[in-house]
Amino acid sequence: MSDKKAKITESEALAKLAVLGIENKKGLDTMVLDLRGVQSAPANFFVICSGNVPSHVSAISDGVFETVKKATGYNPNKIEGYDNAEWILMDYFDVVVHIFQKDKRDHYRLEQLWADGEKVEL
Repeated sequence: MSDKKAKITESEALAKLAVLGIENKKGLDTMVLDLRGVQSAPANFFVICSGNVPSHVSAISDGVFETVKKATGYNPNKIEGYDNAEWILMDYFDVVVHIFQKDKRDHYRLEQLWADGEKVEL
């Protein structure tokens, strides 16, 4: 009897861990874009979510950091925007996590900019 489960890639697993970290801190409107089919994409996946206020955005970032670190030992290559916490970007190379305050997410419309990517449930 063969195992019919599809193998999960490392970047898919990392994106799932990011989503788990977001959920643990009650992140809002989480979306995962699979960009592997987009030729100019800077990563395999974008994980995008919102927080209510700067402290919530920072807490979500902390949740992602802790969840990924505990499960994999990985640190992000770079974290941008943590000090003002309007839009925090966490770069894990193949997975980029974007954590926005709602008004900033509405303004930058990242989902529309990368609409060629496939919305996926992980």
